[in-house]
Amino acid sequence: MKITFLETSDMHGYVAPTNYSDDQEQGFGTAKVAAKMKQLKNEATGPVVTIENGDFIQGSPLSYYIAKSQHPVAALTAPVNQLGVDVHVLGNHEFNYGLAYLKEAIASYRSPVLAANILNDAGEPYFGQAYTILEKEGIKIAVLGLVTQYIPHWEQPATIKGMTFQSIVETAKAYVPKLREVADIVVVSYHGGFEKDLTTGEPTELLTGENEGYQLLHEVSGIDALFTGHQHREIATKINGIPVVQPGFRGSFIGKIELTVATDQGHIRVVESEAALVPVADMAPDEETLALLAPITEELDTWLDQPLGKVVGDMRIVDPMGARIKEHPYIEFINRVQMAASGAHISGTALFNNEGKGFGSTITMRDVITNYIYPNTLAVVRVTGAELKEALEQTANYLAVADDTIIFNPAFIEPKPQYYNYDMYEGIDYTIDLRQPVGQRITSLRFEGKDVAMNQHLDIVINQYRAVGGGNYEMFSADKIIREIQVDMTELIADYLKAHPVIEATANQNFKVIG
Repeated sequence: MKITFLETSDMHGYVAPTNYSDDQEQGFGTAKVAAKMKQLKNEATGPVVTIENGDFIQGSPLSYYIAKSQHPVAALTAPVNQLGVDVHVLGNHEFNYGLAYLKEAIASYRSPVLAANILNDAGEPYFGQAYTILEKEGIKIAVLGLVTQYIPHWEQPATIKGMTFQSIVETAKAYVPKLREVADIVVVSYHGGFEKDLTTGEPTELLTGENEGYQLLHEVSGIDALFTGHQHREIATKINGIPVVQPGFRGSFIGKIELTVATDQGHIRVVESEAALVPVADMAPDEETLALLAPITEELDTWLDQPLGKVVGDMRIVDPMGARIKEHPYIEFINRVQMAASGAHISGTALFNNEGKGFGSTITMRDVITNYIYPNTLAVVRVTGAELKEALEQTANYLAVADDTIIFNPAFIEPKPQYYNYDMYEGIDYTIDLRQPVGQRITSLRFEGKDVAMNQHLDIVINQYRAVGGGNYEMFSADKIIREIQVDMTELIADYLKAHPVIEATANQNFKVIG
């Protein structure tokens, strides 16, 4: 018998096949996934198990609008319920809108929601279920749900109060042997990825515990298949003979694993396995799925197209890399918004990806939300001059020189682009000299016309993700936060534009990058 597993992960609230910046149909989205999944289920010759591996309720203008409007989160999760998903796993971005919203989302799902390694004070799964056992045509299939343990480095402490995030390896070592005793097949669905090269075993990132997939498959025996996510990678392979998939993001692929099972001396065992990624781009979006959100989609378009302000000059981004090495008016604008909202005299922000187009002559909410893609709030941290310099040295590492050209360091593009971890500051004057050794590249650092003293105390406004050390910026931490601005950054941008309906596209070139 052949058992087919179908996985989605990191769909990030994309239902219709749109990136929301234009009218062109894109090759992703839950509606396309739904159409392809119907086809795959019809083609399957045996039982089918469907897994939703997390990061669904945050990430798109649609999910943002639902979270900030009067619509219940159930309106967003309805398309996933219609997929007929057997099991859900929490992702890290499920926490972004707070614990109450997360619990509301969990309650809206029709299938079990798993997170074995998030524990309460009693050492039990905080969200109720660690695993589920599905019975398909007489075969018992255990699904263990795991989540990246790194969430405390990104979320506000209040959101995760009373939770302990355990290593997935430690958790799996406890659960997998027990599940082998009660189930015929044991699979793991992990909202996390791989910390090492899948072939050589060489580390591909700092071994912080954010991703533990490689260690899991080398230290825990008894796993028949592994479903992953979080890194937005496209993976279909075998590691130690175990089939593994990771289906990209926004619903561009479905991860597919087929396990062929046979009965051997009364025991069911896997005799063959295959892993594949199934693209959905060629599918027409499922009309029933689109219909679920049609009324909200109309509201959303009206909301996105509302004008907020006008630009004098040019604030468009045509060269994302150029905007990182020479200050761009859009970056200066975001920093100015952060400084105005916080009262801080120094601000840091990033150009999160290479898809943002900046602002045209008229700024709409669509422009704001497709450029500033995360639901960040702000925090002001008090640090020393030495800690600020350390942060700048770290951000300098995201740049490199190749053939006399400044590029984004390839080490931070593969396996997952980390454009969001390269920060650009306003309120200080600094120079990054890439000719110098790592750790000595900040050759000039001045504040208010004077060299920054290493023991000097400075207040800096950054997003909350960075303020608690996100992106491995260990010089920042929650204990250095002196105040928080508990308003979503998108709203702060909109409010700033209401107060300043005409803005000038200027950049004071307060930082310089030398190659």
